[in-house]
Amino acid sequence: MYAIVDIAGQQLKVEENQKIFVNRLEGKEGDKVDFDKVLLVDNDGKIQVGSPTVANTIVSATILSHMRGNTVKVFKKKRRKGYQKLNGHRQHLTQLQIESIGDGTIVKPVRKAVEPKKVVATETVKEAEPKAVKSAVSKKTSAAKTSKTIAAAKKPAASKSVKAAADKKKAEPKTEKKTTKPTKGKSKA
Repeated sequence: MYAIVDIAGQQLKVEENQKIFVNRLEGKEGDKVDFDKVLLVDNDGKIQVGSPTVANTIVSATILSHMRGNTVKVFKKKRRKGYQKLNGHRQHLTQLQIESIGDGTIVKPVRKAVEPKKVVATETVKEAEPKAVKSAVSKKTSAAKTSKTIAAAKKPAASKSVKAAADKKKAEPKTEKKTTKPTKGKSKA
């Protein structure tokens, strides 16, 4: 009897009492782990294929140890450039022992309907006072803004000499400078 199970993003073929290595799982050594993403079960020639998983089938396993895998060497080189780089990598793994493959009832927790909380609206005197203060402050600031605009309108006009100088600059024609471009080649002498 064997099954194909999705464990931590990998699809593995497992049998009972088999030891396998998978990507690091949460849990302590000795903890029991159940996997419900069983894709296929073969029971002595009786094959059940899930769509996408086989219903009510669980693979139970025990965590034996957490470890790191063998070193994988990563070597990069660009020929004739003098570039070469050597790195190593060790994958974090968990060793599992498959205890059983078989039918199990998957019990999903039932969610209770949550009642919405009742909101009681109460306005106290302390909350009302800042609103009145804010409105009084806004009235004062708007009055100050209007007085500034009136004062700006009452300012005397600029002196006549300044205006005359500005008009003179506008009336003067702009003179353009002629530039000569150097000629290429030999000059006639």
